[in-house]
Amino acid sequence: MAGASLLTLIDDIASILDDVSLMTKVAAKKTAGVLGDDLALNAQQVAGVNAERELPVVWAVAIGSLRNKVILVPAALLISVVAPWLIMPLLMLGGAYLCFEGFEKLAHPLLHSKAADDAEHQARVAALADPAVDMLAFERDKVKGAIRTDFILSAEIITITLGTVASEPFLSQLTVLCAISVIMTVGVYGLVAGIVKLDDGGLYLSRQPSAVARHLGALMLNAAPPLMKTLAVVGTAAMFMVGGGILVHGLPWLHHAIVHVTGVAASVALIGSALGLLLPLLLDALTGVVAGALVLLLVLAGGRLWRGVRG
Repeated sequence: MAGASLLTLIDDIASILDDVSLMTKVAAKKTAGVLGDDLALNAQQVAGVNAERELPVVWAVAIGSLRNKVILVPAALLISVVAPWLIMPLLMLGGAYLCFEGFEKLAHPLLHSKAADDAEHQARVAALADPAVDMLAFERDKVKGAIRTDFILSAEIITITLGTVASEPFLSQLTVLCAISVIMTVGVYGLVAGIVKLDDGGLYLSRQPSAVARHLGALMLNAAPPLMKTLAVVGTAAMFMVGGGILVHGLPWLHHAIVHVTGVAASVALIGSALGLLLPLLLDALTGVVAGALVLLLVLAGGRLWRGVRG
């Protein structure tokens, strides 16, 4: 009997772990948009740091990110217990923020002059070249800014994950939230470390006697700038798809309309199956773009109103 009970316990534990693994995969897919943006944003945050200090800065930000999640996970679980009705509004806010952030990036050239961006870049270069500038203080400011940014992105990840497991038992919620927190932190900052050192690796290989190593090094050096641009583009597109998808699922009438349109498109001869797969993603992204534009307009109008009141 004891042996049977032990086998039953092991089977129950395996079943729970299997469920947790499945829910973690689902949550990871839903947070992919934030992950792409997180990667691009944190890689850019390290820009301007001396090469030998890049990895220590990434490590410091990664530790700060874990501290952020140590705060956010209990807060999310408390909300799920005390006020579960808040989960959907928080999800919608997170989705709207993702869309706003993505659209703000698209609108950046219109909202900020090229001269102002160039002046900021020149000031950063001048500061790095000035021996009187305290580089440790510069690093600390970089780390603090990156950790503040990470707090917002981590809050989005935790909120989206909580929405995925909201109906599950408390232990499953805790396990999935902790798993996603660790996976996202290790994944993001491991990849950021690889990205920021890609050019150093390429430079090292380009100085080796082997022709193959030099060729590989040249490829790595040439790949670094396009990789950063690609990450930014993919991250922005994913933000619209994920943020728009959250908003669509939070608005039943819109969700049903998209399901109906997708069903009609899927019945089209020859290309119906492809349309059935692509159309929901495109419509989610379109919803994200529209929502992002509306939120940005509200933010700009609110900023002008506030300045007018203060003036």
